[in-house]
Amino acid sequence: MNSCPIRAKFYTFDFMSKRQPKENPANQYDKIFRENMEAALPGLIEHLLGINIIHSEEIPDDIQHTKERKPDLLKKVTDSSGKVFILHIEYQVQNENEMVFRMAEYMVMLLRKYALPVEQYVLFMGAGKPRMLTTIDEDRLKYNYQMIALSEIDYKIFLKSEKPEEKMLAILANFEHDGEDLALRNILKGVQAGAKGDFAENRYFEQLRILAQLRKLDVKFEEAMESITKFFKIENDPFFQRGEAKGRKENAIAVAIEMKKDGISADQIAKFTKLSIEEIEKL
Repeated sequence: MNSCPIRAKFYTFDFMSKRQPKENPANQYDKIFRENMEAALPGLIEHLLGINIIHSEEIPDDIQHTKERKPDLLKKVTDSSGKVFILHIEYQVQNENEMVFRMAEYMVMLLRKYALPVEQYVLFMGAGKPRMLTTIDEDRLKYNYQMIALSEIDYKIFLKSEKPEEKMLAILANFEHDGEDLALRNILKGVQAGAKGDFAENRYFEQLRILAQLRKLDVKFEEAMESITKFFKIENDPFFQRGEAKGRKENAIAVAIEMKKDGISADQIAKFTKLSIEEIEKL
């Protein structure tokens, strides 16, 4: 990545967002989930669904008898207790009135095709609580599936993962204890730390920018990017790399002053500028 003055304000994702043609938002979200869910899935299954998978194998994702359906995720799995079943997961960003009937159709077709127990989940990525029905309770039909809303889960659970694809989902989770500004900075730092190379980092940041729209966090996300990139560049700055003590200290102080203006804590400033807490408090 080309070097630039530490105090310069820039957006890592600008060059991508300007070149991309406008897409239907729903298609953008679906594309992001499909690109990243395979890597994020093991952690999601373990931490959100509570399933400890010992073995899994891909199975065809088209189910056709009188109609064709393509589930978002379909696997034949064996859990730690030896139970073998079909795991079916749908990703949903909007409330859908017919969801319970669609899931019931999937259930019947999967049972018929594989003759195995079926565990079904809908991961709701939208804002607020989902309003979709999860049960059918008729005289001759009893059915239900499990709904999990990311907006009700502590975002730090996702940041514990080593995979940036899973860390990204933190932007759709619950910020209640930290607030939006701090949570967004933590998410950006976590994803940046897990990205391998500048290209991957830029791709993840662009995807985060799109996902932020689901939570109406567009403006706050850009503000977080602006403040966080001030110390993202410290590690790559030539003053630091060449070991020039005087230039390193002067630039560290300049960055620390800007970070203090943005309300970033002294501990975080010390971590990224290598200044002592005492030096930071005197600024």
